[in-house]
Amino acid sequence: MLAVLSPGQGSQKPGFLKPWLALPGAEARLRAWSELAGVDLVHLGTEADAEEIKDTARTQPLLVAAALLAAEQLTLTEATVVAGHSVGELAAAAIAGVLTPEAAVTLAGVRGREMAAACALEPTGMAAVLGGDPDEVVAAIESYGLHAANRNGAGQIVAAGAKEPLEKFAAERPGGVRVIPLAVAGAFHTPFMSPAEQALGVVAAGLATAGPARTILSDLDGAAVSDGAEMLSRLVRQVTAPVRWDLVMRTLADRGVTAVIELAPAGTLAGLIKRELKGPGLPAIVTLNTPDDLPAALNLIATSSPEGQN
Repeated sequence: MLAVLSPGQGSQKPGFLKPWLALPGAEARLRAWSELAGVDLVHLGTEADAEEIKDTARTQPLLVAAALLAAEQLTLTEATVVAGHSVGELAAAAIAGVLTPEAAVTLAGVRGREMAAACALEPTGMAAVLGGDPDEVVAAIESYGLHAANRNGAGQIVAAGAKEPLEKFAAERPGGVRVIPLAVAGAFHTPFMSPAEQALGVVAAGLATAGPARTILSDLDGAAVSDGAEMLSRLVRQVTAPVRWDLVMRTLADRGVTAVIELAPAGTLAGLIKRELKGPGLPAIVTLNTPDDLPAALNLIATSSPEGQN
């Protein structure tokens, strides 16, 4: 069984879309999506520097557009499982058929702008917490008045909240964990993003959805969602809710996924899977970063299909 994964914020790199623009129709596709997102996706993906594409309002639609552009080069069966990390869930929803690509890019533009605006309301931040028992780490994070915003598995949890308690947590390192401050605008996936959730909900209310044509897993709890309207509701709630990527990976393992394609800009989610699902059950993985990786991805699709396994 094949899973196709869409990465989230922090995976972007300067110029990572340049190779994709050589594909027929790719630049026109990005320019059309730019109108919907309210940002110049061609510039951001080819010429912008690291500082410019770190801006939440720009990064989020850029990542969704990149994943969709890469996915459109693949021929996926209905048996494919899809999932996305944080904003990557919008791309996953389009790949699953819940949203149109245009709706996903539109929502990514709104989500990015509104989350950036929410970050500006008060000083907040995030820090990666490495090591320790996951439940004990979460309890320690909460004891400082912080939130476990991302539970990524592979020994990584992200603490988020107000700057002062976050800095205190990093200095005291309860339980001897490693704490690495993250270069982000604010406390994503926490109640600090409530204004963004409300704004996204208003836009989402005007969008049509369809039932998933492919299985889509939700970041809220790792569950497969079979109703389009429910998935859209989860996408809105995800702005303030923790990302449970640990549960998504558990579901991938439980469903017997044997092959994984991570869409551009790839590498982060593949790394988490390799560390979490190590051993003989580790899926075959292709990181789809440039069109040069397409033959390997297409071969993985062919060999992981029921027909290819016969």
